[in-house]
Amino acid sequence: MTATAYAPPRPALVVRLRRLSYELVKFCVVGGSGVLVNLLVFNLLLHGLGSGPMAATVLASCVAMGTNYLGFRFFAYRDRAARTRRQILLFFVFSGLGVLMESVLFYAGYHGAGMTGPLASNAAKALSILLASAFRFLVYRTWVFQHQHHARHR
Repeated sequence: MTATAYAPPRPALVVRLRRLSYELVKFCVVGGSGVLVNLLVFNLLLHGLGSGPMAATVLASCVAMGTNYLGFRFFAYRDRAARTRRQILLFFVFSGLGVLMESVLFYAGYHGAGMTGPLASNAAKALSILLASAFRFLVYRTWVFQHQHHARHR
């Protein structure tokens, strides 16, 4: 055996961190496209069609929720448990909670902090998406898109 052929075993923590980092990158790719959908629909409704700010934020979040499900299911978490009614139900329940969190945060920025202009309302929307996304990442990976072996034990 040559010195270059030997590779010491990787510590479990390094392997887990690498796997989590890769998962986070895929989550961000899908989430980033969802943010773009969310902001585009939000701006179209609020600034283009004159919808109310809360209706615009909730509807935009719901449209993004649908596109995100497809991205998570077929890209970010395609290696996880097969699509089941339970998985779909959990996704939409937790996504609904995410929309609620996002809407409350947006309301606080828009109405509470007076972030009402086009630039300010987009900043409020972006911040609300960012904060609610931390919640979504944790619940999606923990309960919705579980690894096969975790799903079988339930």
